Amino acid sequence: MAGPGWGLPRLDGFILTERLGSGTYATVYKAYAKKDTREVVAIKCVAKKSLNKASVENLLTEIEILKGIRHPHIVQLKDFQWDNDNIYLIMEFCAGGDLSRFIHTRRILPEKVARVFMQQLASALQFLHERNISHLDLKPQNILLSSLERPHLKLADFGFAQHMSPWDEKHVLRGSPLYMAPEMVCRRQYDARVDLWSVGVILYEALFGQPPFASRSFSELEEKIRSNRLIELPLRPQLSLDCRDLLQRLLERDPSRRISFQDFFAHPWVDLEHMPSGESLAQAVRRLMEIGKGGLIADPPIPQTALVVEAVKKDQEGDAAAALSLYCKALDFFVPALHYEVDAKRKEAIKAKVGQYVSRAEELKAIVSSSNQALLRQGTTVQELLREMARDKPRLLAALEVASAAMAKEEETGKERDALDLYQHSLGELLLLLAAEAPGRRRELLHTEVQNLMARAEYLKEQIKIKESHWEAESLDKEGLSESVRSSCTLQ
Repeated sequence: MAGPGWGLPRLDGFILTERLGSGTYATVYKAYAKKDTREVVAIKCVAKKSLNKASVENLLTEIEILKGIRHPHIVQLKDFQWDNDNIYLIMEFCAGGDLSRFIHTRRILPEKVARVFMQQLASALQFLHERNISHLDLKPQNILLSSLERPHLKLADFGFAQHMSPWDEKHVLRGSPLYMAPEMVCRRQYDARVDLWSVGVILYEALFGQPPFASRSFSELEEKIRSNRLIELPLRPQLSLDCRDLLQRLLERDPSRRISFQDFFAHPWVDLEHMPSGESLAQAVRRLMEIGKGGLIADPPIPQTALVVEAVKKDQEGDAAAALSLYCKALDFFVPALHYEVDAKRKEAIKAKVGQYVSRAEELKAIVSSSNQALLRQGTTVQELLREMARDKPRLLAALEVASAAMAKEEETGKERDALDLYQHSLGELLLLLAAEAPGRRRELLHTEVQNLMARAEYLKEQIKIKESHWEAESLDKEGLSESVRSSCTLQ
């Protein structure tokens, strides 16, 4: 039975309604199942006459890989069919379009949004990596969004994907030049690490609005990629130190020096362990119910319960700073769990526990605050000495001015985030200067200053975490359950 409109393929069981896009050898259509469910799907239609030997192999590999995959951030292959003219891949439909369009309509993405997306992409890549699968064509156009209201990333288009162990090497040119790793563009042997370079380019484009090697021609692009010049990150927008560190380690031209998959998944900015998803938080929610006020009353401890046990221990020993830090780390697990628990009784129990942790953290914060004021005074003294010794170092003086501005901002009520941003910006500069500073008294003072500023930054992070946890708990008291779950999944 023909689909509505002219030129649309026919496929039993489905009504094809519109063309969504086309690629090298396939066209994708939106369609409805004729069953009672009227399920919306995307149908990838491949004309048999357009296939050469290489594209047949790619298509068979794509089907083989996708039919065995079920992951929340990978587009699902529901079925595949064929007739005399075409092969049809019936895929999960993603109403939000692709990541490229999402970025370009917003010009750039805030770091917080980019981080959520990067966690989701990393989760999909970790799943593939564990199965020795490399995508080999990572780009924003191949990353779809489940919807625009509550966007979740879905990795798509496995036409170039390969089963590759980390030690396998290839030399066939695959993928899209803008997102291709230098070793692939230069037609050298490459391995699975090319996907990590592509991730770096995608993240760069999300944060700065265009890929690092945007060019007017392929020859210009190739020249930029082949160059040995260090990739410099724009100063604006201002990003966290962890975010900049990850970008620089992903965009390392030499694959032997590029971040490894395991280090990428564990990187503090990606931090898959704390990824706010229903799946990753389910264990935390279950275990939270097993925590008594003074410790664990169940099986062997896992990381999040161990944090609480250790926090209680440090609290009892009188180590307020360590206890505060541990309570804040524990909240990284449990506060997001409030949004994902749907059982009302369990949700109330979690809220009560989070309330206890926040309350104790507030008390500990007051204790720690007085000792931090002494640290702040010590930092001021070190800064004054450094300024005297840095009159010939304008870059050092400028970084110290930013640190002073951070201290001043910290004294203002409600300006913790602004102060933290300034501390991180100052530390980014001072760490570079410390690495280049010759041994001597100035280096010793600079080292002390960096340690002081790091301590201030960590303290502010804990203050922010306590406030956010308090707000989260309060918002759940004020809102209905369905509204809170819905808003938690919405990216502003």
